[in-house]
Amino acid sequence: MLPGLVPARRARPVFLGPVLLGFLALASTLALFAWDADPGLFPVRTHDGIEAFSLAMIAVAYLGFQVVRRAAGAELVKSILLAAAFFFWAANQIVRSPRAAALYDDVAIALFVLDVFLVVAGAPPTVDESLPRPM
Repeated sequence: MLPGLVPARRARPVFLGPVLLGFLALASTLALFAWDADPGLFPVRTHDGIEAFSLAMIAVAYLGFQVVRRAAGAELVKSILLAAAFFFWAANQIVRSPRAAALYDDVAIALFVLDVFLVVAGAPPTVDESLPRPM
């Protein structure tokens, strides 16, 4: 490259879809707080549906984000695990059977725990082990 010339910037991946879905998830959480403040503003049983919508939309937004940024391998698998945890949590909000709700809740918890465990277990050391330690 010639001195003084600025290299062309690479085009950033378009995150518009995931951002819009994330915005919908955030907006729906505001609706949850509005419901908490005045339940009379909403039809009966709306709260459960809004909860499920918020959780499902953020899961879809996160998966879309990972696809746009071309996540691969272990990172993509962990993203799918996390999204699945959110989907089971969302299903738990709207299912009417207490037995099914307990199962969905248990699956969501297991997936969240597995996701965090994989992060912790796969975390690189914070100190370069190849360097001598100070005395």
